Amino acid sequence: MAVGILGTKLGMTQIFDSESGIAIPVTVVQVGPCIITQVKTKETDGYNSIQVGYRETKEKALNKPQLGHLKKSGAAPLRHLKEYRLDDPNQYQLGDAIKADLFNVGDFVDVAGTTIGRGFAGYQKRHNFKRGQMAHGSKNHRLPGSTGAGTTPGRVYPGKRMAGRYGGTQVTIRKLTVVKVDAEQNVILIKGAVPGKPGTLLDITPAKKVGN
Repeated sequence: MAVGILGTKLGMTQIFDSESGIAIPVTVVQVGPCIITQVKTKETDGYNSIQVGYRETKEKALNKPQLGHLKKSGAAPLRHLKEYRLDDPNQYQLGDAIKADLFNVGDFVDVAGTTIGRGFAGYQKRHNFKRGQMAHGSKNHRLPGSTGAGTTPGRVYPGKRMAGRYGGTQVTIRKLTVVKVDAEQNVILIKGAVPGKPGTLLDITPAKKVGN
């Protein structure tokens, strides 16, 4: 596996390709700097990985074990911690920072985040079902219709697509293209849309190869 970076979605805009003149929709993401707070090896923990922290916060927002863990690496109080497994963790040191220059223009990345929560939604909005006829004689405009399977088994099968909570789930969008990298401001532009609304925490990692 490869090392990724945590970031915050700032919003969407568009940029113009000077060669083709095409407008490219992009998502602006504020990434890092992510501080390495722990290095794990097979000898000490049974596997190889590094742990990174993101977004400084107040000390009172963390408990004493969390503060003590972060002080070992000399890091400030950090709200989010994420672990990345890799083959050789010895190339990283405690306190090092991972920044936007981790990626280059043209790289493919996987972006994971929490989608916008839409609360309790009906079956049409949640599952894109069709509605009934809108004529005056119709008794089914937005009703879900029959949900059971008859007298036998006399119950609704689990997983039946019905009304329920919609959104607010962890989603990964794969193989998005990095359009621009601003190493000074730690900002990257990613082609297309990513999960969540502005302010959502994102986990950006190099795209996995086909078959992995």
